[in-house]
Amino acid sequence: MRVLAQFVTAATDPNQFPAPSLPEVAFLGRSNVGKSSVINSLLGSKIARTSSTPGRTRSINFFEVRWPGKPRPELVFTDLPGYGYARVPQEMSGQWPGFIEPYLRERPSLVLSLALIDINVPPQASDRQLLEFLNHSGRPALIVGTKSDRLSGNQLRNSLERISQEYMGTRVIPYSARTGAGREELWQKIRAAVESYRELRQA
Repeated sequence: MRVLAQFVTAATDPNQFPAPSLPEVAFLGRSNVGKSSVINSLLGSKIARTSSTPGRTRSINFFEVRWPGKPRPELVFTDLPGYGYARVPQEMSGQWPGFIEPYLRERPSLVLSLALIDINVPPQASDRQLLEFLNHSGRPALIVGTKSDRLSGNQLRNSLERISQEYMGTRVIPYSARTGAGREELWQKIRAAVESYRELRQA
């Protein structure tokens, strides 16, 4: 599926958030897990900046997404700063709760949170904390297992099973930004969340 995307704004304070209107899908994960690569893969364009240096994303970046032939955007992707990387400056990481937690707890248009986890590394405490936070906040969440092209067959199945068991039975979609594996399935989940939001708004 081809889509069109446009950068809207970068926010480091709740006062900088755009007015909530369109349904929003948040991308979260540890530094260097591949959030920007997954966003670019879904959109089919290099709109989100990628870097080999963890901790480069230091704001919540908002991107409007529009289907071809439609006059208006349909939804918004939000790229959130990574976490769990020791070399990220302490003063910067200390500021994150001031705008990330309010966004995740209070944003009325947030319809789905995608927790990106590197499928090739052992379960991490910080990922569990994120999923527990989203669960306690009542936010629908889905795990995206990034870099899945590095595993195959039994390795991939065992990794998916381990991740699902470790993180409260949350559904895991294996994804490869390099090959596009998992792209259509993830888009289906995103579209379903957007449609549910619209139905609730119209009820």
